[in-house]
Amino acid sequence: MIANQCIILITIVIVIEPVVHFKCLLDIPKNKKYIKATFHHDVDKAHTFSGRKIEPPDIFAEMTVSQLMDFFGSTGYNARRLAEASEMMSDMLLTKSTVCLTLAGAMTPIGMGKAIAAMIKNGFIDWIVTTGANVYHDLHFAYDLPVRQGHFHVDDDILYSKEIVRIYDVYIKEKGTLQAQDIILQNELRTDANIEDGVPFAVSTADISYILGRAAKKNSPHPDKSFVVAAYESQVPVYIPAIGDSSIGLNMLPLMFDGRNELFPNAVLDVAESAAILWKSKRSGGVELGGGVPKNFFQQTGPALYQILKIKEGGHDYIIQVTDARSDTGGLSGATLQEGKSWGKIKTSHERNVTVYGDSSVYFPLLCSYVLSKCKPRKHQKLYSLKSSWMREMKEQYKKTRRTR
Repeated sequence: MIANQCIILITIVIVIEPVVHFKCLLDIPKNKKYIKATFHHDVDKAHTFSGRKIEPPDIFAEMTVSQLMDFFGSTGYNARRLAEASEMMSDMLLTKSTVCLTLAGAMTPIGMGKAIAAMIKNGFIDWIVTTGANVYHDLHFAYDLPVRQGHFHVDDDILYSKEIVRIYDVYIKEKGTLQAQDIILQNELRTDANIEDGVPFAVSTADISYILGRAAKKNSPHPDKSFVVAAYESQVPVYIPAIGDSSIGLNMLPLMFDGRNELFPNAVLDVAESAAILWKSKRSGGVELGGGVPKNFFQQTGPALYQILKIKEGGHDYIIQVTDARSDTGGLSGATLQEGKSWGKIKTSHERNVTVYGDSSVYFPLLCSYVLSKCKPRKHQKLYSLKSSWMREMKEQYKKTRRTR
């Protein structure tokens, strides 16, 4: 009896399922664009035994980064993904794409700010979305505030008693670094935020970064060590969408109590300016280090234009993601780039996107070195100087489109 029930159940599934699919196709609204699946027996190249033959590659002394990437590209796993990412980043630059770098995780406390600055100076990064912590800790190096290599297997109660703050195996002094940086930040925001000197009255977080970069350029002993300064010099907007969740936001608390409300950034202005960058870009790409708020803030520019404003469809052309997060827990940090297509965040899920699983502190310098050796410097787009006018143009387009709907 049980066996008969199983047979009946299987038969029902086989018979009914094609009917359901057929009904779904009939229910598609005629006024929308859909990619219709074609059912056939052919299979694409990815499902055939036609890939590149794996020949054990040679390794030798004094290999260049380009040669190392060639080595990786002839192997598999994340080594091969990294080689694909390096080639994709080169393609981004060669096709004159507008390139965004997103920063999550503590990259600048280990000194990565200077590598980012080199990419900015060569015109390889046009805008940045970051955590506030990466801006805050980047400025330590410009102002020559102490950051040292430490240890990860330690007693943090003892470190606390010695006023040493730890980020895994990096040590920072509570008073000599953090509190000294706090005083500098508050003073610079109070004195350097001159509206007549290029900073608008209604500010985005990119304007806050601009103020901090300009101040460090003028007042710090080592401005060359800071990506925030490089971004200021090259007119690269640096957005900090979760600014309240950082020491930058914490240091704005005294300003609020002092009545300096004109310095408080408008979070929705960040959304509008970043969407305008995608709207005006003929081709757009991103390099995502980690996930979190910066990753989504960059990617949500696609839905902002298509789902909300209804003025442009498509999303980004390229995305490279370096992450150690899993995709099966529902978190944004591990969400696959292909999943983003269903939200309109990328042009297609089939090409021009790659995820490399691993540590950004290892992979990012290799990517930087590769493109610096392969690609010629590009002319700076100077998006900071354009973001407000682009946003006003986008507003007019939205109003015009809304009238015709």
